[in-house]
Amino acid sequence: MKNTFYIGYQKKMDRTLATFLRTRILAMTIVAILISFLIVAAQHPFSSSFFEFGTHRSFEGIIHESPYPTLLLTQPNSSAQLPAFSRVYLANQGKWGAQDLVTGLNEKRVHLKGTLIHHHDQTMIEIVPDSIEIMGKPTLLDKISDKEILGRFTLRGEIVDSKCYLGVMKPGNLKPHRSCAIRCISGGIPPVFLVRDQTGTAIYFMLVHTDGSTVNKEVLDKVAEPLEITGEVERSGSLLILKSDPATYKRIG
Repeated sequence: MKNTFYIGYQKKMDRTLATFLRTRILAMTIVAILISFLIVAAQHPFSSSFFEFGTHRSFEGIIHESPYPTLLLTQPNSSAQLPAFSRVYLANQGKWGAQDLVTGLNEKRVHLKGTLIHHHDQTMIEIVPDSIEIMGKPTLLDKISDKEILGRFTLRGEIVDSKCYLGVMKPGNLKPHRSCAIRCISGGIPPVFLVRDQTGTAIYFMLVHTDGSTVNKEVLDKVAEPLEITGEVERSGSLLILKSDPATYKRIG
């Protein structure tokens, strides 16, 4: 083929050169297709989280303003193994927490409308503005504490914003989502410590200070990074709460 030379204005290319180019182009096409399949196969599938965008449901339960706004719902099928209450996160529309929406409603039974955001056993309701209605005076059942002290633990994971991770964004964690998570947490969305056990199953911990106060502003520089946190763990309905001083969080890796 060293003596062949293609002249652009000729109608046909030399047969030897044409065969050479044809085989090389076919080989490169096959390699490109294989690489594309390998890249797709290496991608992690989207999580099973879901945001029911555009669908408004009705809910009735007990508002708790702190440390982050939540709604306490009675579980109709509770048993000795399952909690009698389900505590779900509340959020405003956009990248904002629900603090302004529930001010003055602590421990009151309310009816509200909202959009469900859910992932595994974790649920959040994005409240429809001006939809909260007080249902009357709290009953004795409303005042029953649903908290259970589980002990002190050292856990490894990463901080995510609960709204995006539970379904609004996919993916809602790791470095690609860091900037968005910081914006949400700074706006009042509850920060959650995402931990995985030995089987890879996700476990979620609402992050609060040792005194039970919010930690939003104190964790912004630690979002989406591998961390080790030691603190007291409580169970509140279906939520796990991790109490620890953000100054003691340790970066790992």
